[in-house]
Amino acid sequence: MKKTNASRILDKLKILYEILEYKVDEQNLGAENAARKMGQPLKQVFKTLVIRGDKSEILVACIPGGAELNLKALASISGNKKIAMVHLKEIKSLTGYIRGGVSPLGIKKNYPTYIDESAFQFPFIIFSAGLRGLQLKVNPYDLLKAIQLISGKLTMR
Repeated sequence: MKKTNASRILDKLKILYEILEYKVDEQNLGAENAARKMGQPLKQVFKTLVIRGDKSEILVACIPGGAELNLKALASISGNKKIAMVHLKEIKSLTGYIRGGVSPLGIKKNYPTYIDESAFQFPFIIFSAGLRGLQLKVNPYDLLKAIQLISGKLTMR
């Protein structure tokens, strides 16, 4: 299995995880497709979104694969009046990752990260390891702990 920045961070913090791999379909990079190919529940496969706020600049949000980001709620929670999704062309320069492979761990800068509260009802969630076709299966509280330890900037919603 390939090691990524995200898995190296978990190793360094001695956080248990499992690597899940699936065959990538370049035409369908969605969480629904990833969940189906891995045989995992969609509500436990989280996607990592990159957002720009009018006050706090860049934010990261981890939400369930089948959900849509509530822009108004995240704007309010993050202290912004307006937020918008970052253009796909900017994702790599802001995060170091490409679309379909953005992980909440190992991002270039320590952006404030928001994890949907639904994650904490499950014994594990799955999120990108930082490469298309590679996912990490982790206890959500361990993900929270890892983000807090590496950045000190995390809020649950």
